[in-house]
Amino acid sequence: MYSRRPMKVVLISPYEIGRQPFGLAEPAALLDQAGFRVECIDLSRERLEASRLRGAALVGLYLAMHTATRIAIEALPRIRELAPSAYLCAYGLYAPMNCARLQELGVGSVFGGEFEPALVALASEVAHGTAPVHPQPPETSLARVSFAVPRREALPALSGYARLELPGGGSRTMGFAEGSRGCRHRCRHCPVVPVYHGRFRVVPVDIVIEDIANQVAAGAEHISFGDPDFLNGPTHALRIVRQMHARFPTLTYDATIKIEHLLRYADRLPELAATGCLFVTSAVESVDDRVLQYLDKGHTRADFERVVALMAEAGLSLAPTFVPFTPWTTLDGYLDLLETLVALGLVSALPPVQLAIRLLVPQGSYLLRLEGFPERLEAFDPVLLGYPWRHSDPRVDVLQEAVQEVAESAERESWPRRRAFEEILRLAHVAVGRTPRALPAGVGEPIPAHSEPWYCCAEPTTRQIEGVLGPAM
Repeated sequence: MYSRRPMKVVLISPYEIGRQPFGLAEPAALLDQAGFRVECIDLSRERLEASRLRGAALVGLYLAMHTATRIAIEALPRIRELAPSAYLCAYGLYAPMNCARLQELGVGSVFGGEFEPALVALASEVAHGTAPVHPQPPETSLARVSFAVPRREALPALSGYARLELPGGGSRTMGFAEGSRGCRHRCRHCPVVPVYHGRFRVVPVDIVIEDIANQVAAGAEHISFGDPDFLNGPTHALRIVRQMHARFPTLTYDATIKIEHLLRYADRLPELAATGCLFVTSAVESVDDRVLQYLDKGHTRADFERVVALMAEAGLSLAPTFVPFTPWTTLDGYLDLLETLVALGLVSALPPVQLAIRLLVPQGSYLLRLEGFPERLEAFDPVLLGYPWRHSDPRVDVLQEAVQEVAESAERESWPRRRAFEEILRLAHVAVGRTPRALPAGVGEPIPAHSEPWYCCAEPTTRQIEGVLGPAM
């Protein structure tokens, strides 16, 4: 198209919690259609090697998560060393909010939202020698994309990614699909909100089904949907799972759905179970109604408790996620969270990291619009890529650090979830000055789970970053 040898584009994903990234596979397909030669590198599974970057005219960094952005910033000097003449760009949820820091490190263009058309256009500009000479303001578009079937053969095999671990032992190879992006809601702490502002966009059903079919052919036995909320468009979501189940009756899946939507569409839950859904991840975040109001979550503690019952009635497992450490957390409130999980039989339904997460406040967060909240924060930290905060009760920060150590030990040494929960419960009792009590038997059976824990809206630890990037960077 542009020369006898097509221009080389390298797309890099630093990290995406064990998923084979749609954010590489989809733009790779569109760039391939446009006549470019595309190489994909997933730093969570591969190393940065000179041979992979040699000859690249454009390098794009996919920043879907805060941890991915931290890793990208550490990796950028090495990328520039290996591809000194390449034009650098960044795209994804966390790219626009970190534009200034990325551009300090040599990134020329930054795209958010529905980024694929801008990425293809930039590749054309680079090929024709008309790419911007100076760094550009971030470009965020919510225009609808003409999707292609993702090009996943450019990525490492599914067998090398996170797996579905089954309660009775054994595991299944997981595929990863996206039926939509963005979200109808405006939870203040969510990274989707500053980009999509309450809107969402769908991937056509036929594209999603063909993407899933290709992954089944590559060995997928379970599909994890990466949509921020699978029931933002319930009609669209049900079309996907009905067609998927009709074509692949033994294929199972999981999805992320708001507590609010699990209540609103409770009549759809039996169909989710009937079409192969094993569990639903839901961002509960807190059992303190006051904190839930600050986060603008759209549900209450009572709603959460009702959903637990509805899910059980439908034959579905619930995998709740939390941001238990916030500036509004109290020691008694943290202990109440743990005791609530015991009472609801959810002790084994979440990985220990979910009990250690500390609220992250990045640039652009809707939390900064909360009256009086910015005054509780320290100056922006360009290393953290967020606004640090300290709790008014130092004991809460001490407890968070202790719980974080337990979570890291549990992950490193593969503790059973019950053992980690017991230790965290003990720490919480000690923190409030109460005598620890033994965890009763029968407080929840294990549920299917990803082999890499799901987490979001959290400050990553140095160990998490080094675990992906490695000491060579």
